Amino acid sequence: MRQNTAYLVLAAGLACLLPGAASAEPAHTLDAPITVWGARDREIGRAYSASEGEVHFGRFADRPLLRVGEIAEVVPGLAATQHSGTGKANQYFLRGFNLDHGTDFSIALDGMPLNLRTHAHGQGYLDINGLVPEIVESIRYTKGPYAAETGDFSTAGHAGFRTFPAAPESFAQLEIGEDNWLRGLGVASFGERGYAALDLTSDDGPWVHAENLEKISAFARLNAGPLSFTFGAYDASWDATDQAPLRAIADGSISRLDSIDDTVGGKTERFFANVLYADEGGLAGNLYVQRYKLNLWSNFTYFLDDPVNGDQFEQAEERWIYGGTATKAFTARGAWTPRLGGEFRYDDIGTVGLYHTLARTRLQTVREDAVEQLSGALWAELDGDFGRTRISLGLRGDAMSVDIASDNPANSGDADDAILSPKASVSFLLADNLEAYASLASGFHSNDARGATISVDPATGDPADRVPLLVRADGAELGLRFERTGFTASASLWGLDLDSELVYVGDAGATEASDASRRYGLEVLATWSPSDWLTLDGAAAWTHARFRGVASGLDHIPLAPEYTLSGGATLRFADAWTSTLTLRRIGPAPLIEDSSVKSEPSTVVNGRVAYSVGRITLALEGLNLFDSEDADITYFYASRLPGEPADGVEDIHLHPLPPRSFRAQARVRF
Repeated sequence: MRQNTAYLVLAAGLACLLPGAASAEPAHTLDAPITVWGARDREIGRAYSASEGEVHFGRFADRPLLRVGEIAEVVPGLAATQHSGTGKANQYFLRGFNLDHGTDFSIALDGMPLNLRTHAHGQGYLDINGLVPEIVESIRYTKGPYAAETGDFSTAGHAGFRTFPAAPESFAQLEIGEDNWLRGLGVASFGERGYAALDLTSDDGPWVHAENLEKISAFARLNAGPLSFTFGAYDASWDATDQAPLRAIADGSISRLDSIDDTVGGKTERFFANVLYADEGGLAGNLYVQRYKLNLWSNFTYFLDDPVNGDQFEQAEERWIYGGTATKAFTARGAWTPRLGGEFRYDDIGTVGLYHTLARTRLQTVREDAVEQLSGALWAELDGDFGRTRISLGLRGDAMSVDIASDNPANSGDADDAILSPKASVSFLLADNLEAYASLASGFHSNDARGATISVDPATGDPADRVPLLVRADGAELGLRFERTGFTASASLWGLDLDSELVYVGDAGATEASDASRRYGLEVLATWSPSDWLTLDGAAAWTHARFRGVASGLDHIPLAPEYTLSGGATLRFADAWTSTLTLRRIGPAPLIEDSSVKSEPSTVVNGRVAYSVGRITLALEGLNLFDSEDADITYFYASRLPGEPADGVEDIHLHPLPPRSFRAQARVRF
């Protein structure tokens, strides 16, 4: 299979020569300013907070990426890590949240939501590994619940990924690297009519047990006047190296790159079609359909629950998703400009299940459900322009209904919920290049639908408490933004209260609703281009995160980092040489509520150098350049190895940063 994939990768690069050569129209973008490398839009006079912004393709085209999910790190202050195989959704960290796989941070692709409700592995599961980074034109991000048009999973923030309307160029690209890394990418431009892209990747990784990643991602976009049609396909399979117990590494039983159960891993697929509409009258929207499937095998506690067969479990699901959005921007009525919007979404989850397994063979069904989940929202926003002062007032209403058919009738049923989320922001222009902001708003995230109808714990048979479908979040933020040619800086002081926290449960491999929480913190961001050939950027965020209404000393939120730091430098010489260096540091985090056990800080530095001559670009990437042995992510819980006490041993479990590696890349444009 690995050899076949290698041939396919090479063939894909060659095949893309044909449509590119045959195209009668030159490859170009529909939006010419995007071709300005490193360009950022001016946010003063546009944004309503210091923590929102937009990053164009030029800001991340040269960014070295270990994994596709790290493209989300162009959102200042956000970190994306991994505790398992590459095909699994990343772990995200932002504003003192361990967002798990997406519980409080949302991403949409051309208006189509990517977070998954009532997911087999975790609520809000956000897998962006199927994206082709080279076709992402820009990323518009907001932090906090202040935008009326962002809803579920957006309490900590939201990122809107927008694809190129037309490909900047046709090209074929081939990458090779250590640990059998092989990637072939082809993009065929049809001029203003659209383009198609195909990405084939295989990788073993540095692990003792090869990852055997096989991944195919495809994307196409066709344009017809105010309409655009996008299509995507993603299929991946992999063997995983999950987090390992520190005691086994310390006594030499396994290496840092090994795992206890070498039969875990997964396979997933996602297909979508999305129709976009936008006219000059201010009307825009989209309609989409998605097909998604996942089988994920994990084993975090080894032999704690089943000393004979082990604790491996499978989480599996299949679903269809149907939905759409619509917005209408009206002409100004005096000082006020109104906007209206709405959205709907229907998740038809034919099967979502949890199974006890041995070497990926099912031994027992723990729980199996069919879920129908319908939601709708309406929102309105008024933007007022009063010279140096701008005001935004918004109101959003969301309603959700679920129907659960469980293999245990006691857990079947239906539930519904609704919530109103008011928003208010004000900005004041202190000087032509200095603006101040204040925001106050409510938002929400949804809980797993099965928690709204549960009566009996499927694993233990004990009575189980139900949780609300929708959980309120209240946020406030003050900020400053400074902009001048070649330099931008912003600072935000923010706070966020959640009525219920979703926390990770190590022995179940899932999340559960916990106590209310409060977070507040400070973010500082800066970008400086002292010359045409040098750009520097940095972000620093400090957060205080605690549970509310619990005993003093037991209020620390596990896995909430105390701070994050990120930065980078990009150098360009004579339009031929480009060099990029990035740094990310995640600070310590409590691993249990009394903070008696904490994770160590984790730092990684990546680099890339590229040389272009004519139609050819050659590049070399160095990942984890200083060969850091820090952990990518750390947990603390009880697990049991053979011969250990029946109650197991509470221990740190970690997944290390992959060791230093290099990848070479060649791109041919036509």
